[in-house]
Amino acid sequence: MTGCTAILCPQGAVAGVDIRGSATGSSQIDVLSPLHLNERIHGICLSGGSAFGLEAALGVVRFLESKGIGFPTTAGVVPLVPAAILYDLAVGSKSARPTRETGERAAAAATGDAVEEGCVGAGTGATVGKLYGISQAMKAGIGSSTVWLDGPYAGVRVAALAAVNAFGDVRDPETGHIIAGARMSPQSTDFADMAYQIKRGARGGFRKENTTLVVVATNARLNKIQANKLAQLASIGVARTIAPVWTTSDGDITFALSYGSEKADLTALGIAAAEAVADSVVRAVRMARSMAGLPGLR
Repeated sequence: MTGCTAILCPQGAVAGVDIRGSATGSSQIDVLSPLHLNERIHGICLSGGSAFGLEAALGVVRFLESKGIGFPTTAGVVPLVPAAILYDLAVGSKSARPTRETGERAAAAATGDAVEEGCVGAGTGATVGKLYGISQAMKAGIGSSTVWLDGPYAGVRVAALAAVNAFGDVRDPETGHIIAGARMSPQSTDFADMAYQIKRGARGGFRKENTTLVVVATNARLNKIQANKLAQLASIGVARTIAPVWTTSDGDITFALSYGSEKADLTALGIAAAEAVADSVVRAVRMARSMAGLPGLR
């Protein structure tokens, strides 16, 4: 019960990142800094398998190289593929981890079609609500959503993909009600309300084995500084839907990609990005089916 997700940018994308978690696992993050020489990246790899899953990114690199996609050097192209992982070793077999071959297959399978949601790719082993350990958690997965701008920005859109493996509960951003999260017992369907229980002194599964990974992409033209700011604004969508969020037990990372030539105000893009991310997080639990003895809303 693990997997990986490859996002490909064959023409190269200007990109940024926002790191809010305290237990992250990643590689090639430095290329997203505005101070880094390279202006564009060629893909992103999200993977299960904890740190072992970082190997999957090499498969995405290998696939892109075979297509002649990458940063040009005197010895050939070098694809730049930042990667981030989530911890799913407690679900299914702990020896099952995404490999370089897994990443290569994910890259080869990538299309421009609608994103498959639920327990697929990096979200295969994802769970939420782990205050009392995995036995009282719920199943989560991958969700995706797109928000279109209007008025003078008609034609501009921001899409989001979220692999939700959070420590906290997932709440409906409109009502604040918990829709998936920690349950009162392994047999219960009643939510414990983690934020409330923690404020009352509850101690449970405070293990650094949780992460929400997000990628937002827009067809608006941005520079690297703006892309990093868009990633920050997009992270607001995570805060609207997960509670508690960005804890010392989470490794939350949000990537932002600019892949187009449209013009739009950065604040408008940020508002749209936060909305798309919030909807993606909700969809990640609504589309997750029951697996490994854990209930899923689907």
